[in-house]
Amino acid sequence: MFAIVNIAGQQFKVAKDQELFVHRLSGNVGDKIEFSEVLLSGSENNISLNAAVKVQAEILDHLKGEKVLIFKKKRRKGYQKLNGHRQYLTKIRIQSIA
Repeated sequence: MFAIVNIAGQQFKVAKDQELFVHRLSGNVGDKIEFSEVLLSGSENNISLNAAVKVQAEILDHLKGEKVLIFKKKRRKGYQKLNGHRQYLTKIRIQSIA
């Protein structure tokens, strides 16, 4: 069984026991969270839209993603600018789709 869920403004296709990285969620490591905004759910032959399905997950870890470097340059002007960014992420494991 799978479901398409809206988590922190992004849509993810999730299945039971799947681990994924999402934008930082509030809560501590080990907390159980529930996502009720399920857009689509189904199994191999059966698909339902806007079903009353809830996805439960567990927070495994809070971490930072890899560094993304942004480099700006204007040629022949002597202008160079280097900037970096690391996104705050949360690793979750899908417990159940019910």
